[in-house]
Amino acid sequence: MTTPLKTTQTIERTDVDVDESTRDDTPKFFHYVKKDAIVESAVAGTHVVALCGETFPVKKSAKPGSPVCPDCERIYKTLRRR
Repeated sequence: MTTPLKTTQTIERTDVDVDESTRDDTPKFFHYVKKDAIVESAVAGTHVVALCGETFPVKKSAKPGSPVCPDCERIYKTLRRR
């Protein structure tokens, strides 16, 4: 006795809408970056290098109480204040 083969069909949907308003591009952490590099990145779109080594273009500014990258914070605390 043989079992019949089952096939799967793919139905293409072209009517799917993506709601961009629910998209949250807020970073998980904010990083420590040189102040002059922030301005340049915001204006020219260049990438900045954070104390932890992560590189990215500046898109948002941190507000008081924003979560800070633990690696950046640790490195920042070891720098000598002038």
